[in-house]
Amino acid sequence: MLIDAHCHLDFPDFDADREAVFDRARAVDVRHFVVPGTTRARWPNVLALGERDDVSVCLGLHPYFMEEHGEGDIEALAQALDDHPEAVAIGECGIDARFTGTLDAQWRLFDAQLKMAKTRDMPVVIHCVHANDKVAKRLRQLALPAGGLIHAFAGSPEQAKNFLDLGFMLGLGGAVTFDRAKRLHRAVESLPDGGYVLETDSPDMPLAGHQGQRNEPACVAEVCRAVASLRGEDFDKVGTDSTATVRRLFDLPP
Repeated sequence: MLIDAHCHLDFPDFDADREAVFDRARAVDVRHFVVPGTTRARWPNVLALGERDDVSVCLGLHPYFMEEHGEGDIEALAQALDDHPEAVAIGECGIDARFTGTLDAQWRLFDAQLKMAKTRDMPVVIHCVHANDKVAKRLRQLALPAGGLIHAFAGSPEQAKNFLDLGFMLGLGGAVTFDRAKRLHRAVESLPDGGYVLETDSPDMPLAGHQGQRNEPACVAEVCRAVASLRGEDFDKVGTDSTATVRRLFDLPP
């Protein structure tokens, strides 16, 4: 059994055929889905998906959508977590250094969510683009007790080790399927068996050969094959290791 550890199935990209997307995933033995929140306005859609037995949810405020976040969103997040103890993590939150104009605001929002995760002893799901070293430094300062997930990791073996030493797992997705991603490939080869999870980031991050197409959770099986090839392991071992790590990280039932 496979788990897609990070997929945005609440996004409108799936409104026309969401149930068919679940069916295609189940057809390749993807049986559980972790859906993170991105904006306060979308939390109800995320929580509605969480009513399914095969979906676990996170709630957070994503740095990509800074223009959609407003006054009182952090307080609203705290209240939503109180009201919905089924949420397995805080996120998706983090830093996207491509957007230099909002970086200061991103750090304030990220810091508030990290402190909330520490207070609540919850894992945190982190979006980290061009900011691995700075994010690792902040995580080291805060020493979050429940760790979390560095979603869509694309860094070096050294950066991978830094995050692992801080109690964070690494999310491996479509980027591993590209031949040009040599640094990431070296990182994947270096990871311990319990140091990574498989994900798609659906509908984004399409795999090699599928550029420009909508990504979906069924593709986590292809990610699994790519990771297995890089690590010199068989498909079943990689899938079993990833599933066990997702369950441990998010405290999912067996």
